[in-house]
Amino acid sequence: MQTVTKKLLNYFLIGILAVIPIVVVLQIVLFVKSILMSMFGFVQGYSANYFYTALFFVFSFFLLVYIGREIFQKSRPIIISAFEHVIDRIPFLNTIYRVIKKVSAMFIKDDQTIAKEVVYVEYPKDGVWVPAYVTNRYESKVVLFIPTSPNPTSGFTVIVDKSKIVESDMDIEDATSFIVSVGVDYDKAKEMTRLP
Repeated sequence: MQTVTKKLLNYFLIGILAVIPIVVVLQIVLFVKSILMSMFGFVQGYSANYFYTALFFVFSFFLLVYIGREIFQKSRPIIISAFEHVIDRIPFLNTIYRVIKKVSAMFIKDDQTIAKEVVYVEYPKDGVWVPAYVTNRYESKVVLFIPTSPNPTSGFTVIVDKSKIVESDMDIEDATSFIVSVGVDYDKAKEMTRLP
């Protein structure tokens, strides 16, 4: 009876682990759906007409496509420049906007002025290696963001000497996948042997 119970619990845990990615994706889809529905209700409440509501969303879609194309081709459309001109004059908000803009640019732009490297650094103590994103450089110092598992959006920002880091072949997507999967999705086994 005890072995049957152990098998049932084992299969139950395996089933939970198999379903977790599906549940997470469904939660994200439901979250986006709830945001869209609340926006739809907000617009519908003002216009009280489905045609105007649909027209608003079609216009919004093409406006975002235009902004994306302009950013891709010219790096700064007039709409964004006008908004930034206003935001620059508002204390506190201008700081938040500037920081968020730099962080998002790190992940979406091909701008070579923004570091997009992944390196290894000893953290939180010697002999323990973690992947980190290079976010800035100054002379012999490197600014790193060290994400935590399994949530790569939280972590620590540290400044270290260049001599304390080991280069990695991973890109940001590989490193994020490694962190989210708590090390299960890691195909750079040769890199491990290079770590002292």
